[in-house]
Amino acid sequence: MSTNKHIDKICCIVLTVSLLLTLLFMNAGRFGIQTVSAAAGYASRLFQSSEVHTIEILMDDWDSFLAQCTDEEYAACTVIIDGEAFRNVGIRAKGNTSLSSVAAYGNNRYSFKIEFDHYDSSINYYGLDKLCLNNIIQDTTYMKDYLTYRLMYEFGVDAPLCSYAYITVNGSTDWGLYLAVEGVEESFLQRNYGNDYGELYKPDSMKMGGGRGNGMEFRFPTEGFNPDDKEFSPPENLEQAKVEKDRHGPGPGFPFGSGMASNDVSLIYTDDAFDSYINIFENAKTDPSDPDKARLIASLKKLNHNDSLESVVDMDEVIRYFVVHNFVLNFDSYTGAMIHNYYLYEKDGQLSMIPWDYNLAFGGFESESDATQLVNYPIDTPVSGGTTDSRPMLSWIFDNEDYTDLYHQYFARFLAEYFENGFVSSVIDSTAEMISPYVEADPTKFCSYEEFEKGVSTLRSFCLKRAESIAGQLAGTIPSASEGQADDNSTFVDASDLTISDMGTMGEMKGRPNDHSVGFW
Repeated sequence: MSTNKHIDKICCIVLTVSLLLTLLFMNAGRFGIQTVSAAAGYASRLFQSSEVHTIEILMDDWDSFLAQCTDEEYAACTVIIDGEAFRNVGIRAKGNTSLSSVAAYGNNRYSFKIEFDHYDSSINYYGLDKLCLNNIIQDTTYMKDYLTYRLMYEFGVDAPLCSYAYITVNGSTDWGLYLAVEGVEESFLQRNYGNDYGELYKPDSMKMGGGRGNGMEFRFPTEGFNPDDKEFSPPENLEQAKVEKDRHGPGPGFPFGSGMASNDVSLIYTDDAFDSYINIFENAKTDPSDPDKARLIASLKKLNHNDSLESVVDMDEVIRYFVVHNFVLNFDSYTGAMIHNYYLYEKDGQLSMIPWDYNLAFGGFESESDATQLVNYPIDTPVSGGTTDSRPMLSWIFDNEDYTDLYHQYFARFLAEYFENGFVSSVIDSTAEMISPYVEADPTKFCSYEEFEKGVSTLRSFCLKRAESIAGQLAGTIPSASEGQADDNSTFVDASDLTISDMGTMGEMKGRPNDHSVGFW
C-alpha cells in the first residue's frame, strides 16, 4: 500500500514537472529564453567562412539544362556539399540582368538556386531550404557581396549567411568559384526570428532583361546605346516600361528620366486598396492573409506620415542597415533608381529591411568614373536617381534631428569598430589570400587573375578612403549633404588614384571574349 502511495506521488511530481517544462517551452520568449531553431545547424557547416567549401552537382544531362537556363525551370540533381550527398533536389538558374548577360557572354556561368525541398518536402541541408550560388558577375574583387553581408552581420543586421564554394560538375568539370548565400526564405526567418516569424516581402516592379519576378516586365533597349554617352536619350519604346500611372503614380525617375518604378516598391502610401501595392504582395515570400496586408498598409501609412514611428519601424535594425548600405554605395537597390534588391520584413506592424544583392556596390551600378565623388558621397542625402523624401523607409531618419543624430552616432560606432582597428582591411586581405588559388584556377571567371588582384587592391583603398571621408562628414569638415558638396568640395578626400571600374561595373562585359554587344548590361 505504501509503495503505491509513493508511486502516485512520483507520478504526480513527474506530471507537474512535465507541465511546467511544457509551459516554459511554449512561453520561452516571455521569460527571455532564446529558442534554438533547427535551421541553425547549417550555419556552422556550409556557412563556416574561414574555408572554401566544395559543391559538386551531379546531373544526367547537364548540357540540356544549361541550354534552357534562361527559362529558369527547375531540374532534378544531386548536390554533394563538402562530401555529403543530397539527392533529388531542385536546381535552376537565377538572376535578372546577370542572367541575360551570362547568356550573351557565352560561357554558361549562371547563378543557381538550389531548392532542397522542391521534389521532396522532407529534404533539407541541416535545416536550410534554399541555397543561392552566385556567379560573382561584374565584380572583379570577388568579394563585394561577401564583404557587405559580413559587415551587415557583424553590425547587427539580420543578413543572409554566405561563404565561398568551388563548384564542380559530374565529377570531372571544374565550374568555378561561387559565393554560397543563404536563401532569404523560411529557414532564414526561423534562424533569425524563431518559428513565430512575421511576413516577408521582396518588393520589385520590374524584370530587367531576364529573371523571375512579378509586376512589369522590361528589357533595356541596347541598340545605339553607349554607356559613356551622358547625352543618351532613351528611344520612344521605353514608354512601355513605365508603370501604370493611374494605379501607382509616376514613381521616382530612372537615370535617363523615365519613370521606372512604382510607388509601392518605394514604400510610399497611396491608399488602402490592396491593388495599390501589387508589387509588394505579389512578391511575398510568406503567405500573407488579408488582415496581414491591411496591417502592412496601415504601417506604411504611419511611416509616410511620421506617425508613431517607434511602433512601425524597427529603428535600431533599420539605422544599422542604412549605415552599412550607405557606406558601400549600392545604387542597384532601394536607394537607387530601380528601387529593388531588398527584403521587407513585417512583424506585428513593425517594419525592417533585409539586405540583398551587392555585386554592384562601391559605385559599380552606374559605372561612375569619378572615384573622388563616390568616396565622398554624402551620407545625409544617400539616394541616387531620386530624392531622400521619395524613400519613406529612409527619409524619417532625416526628418527629425534626434534620429539624424542617432544615425550619425551609429555611423561613428561603425567606423570605430570596423576601420579604426583594421578589421575591414584584415577581412579583405585574409579573404583574398584564401580565395586567390581558386580564382586563379577558375576556368569560367569573368575577369583575369591580374584584374582580380587589381580589384582587391582598389576595394581596400576605396574602403579606407570612404571611411576617412565619412569621418570628416561626421566631424563637419566635409559636407554631408549634396547641397553643401555642390558649394564646397575643397576638403574632399582625394581618390583620383583609384579607378572604379577596376572593381567591376555593369559595363564590364563589353569588349570581353565572346562579347555579343550587350552594351550597358
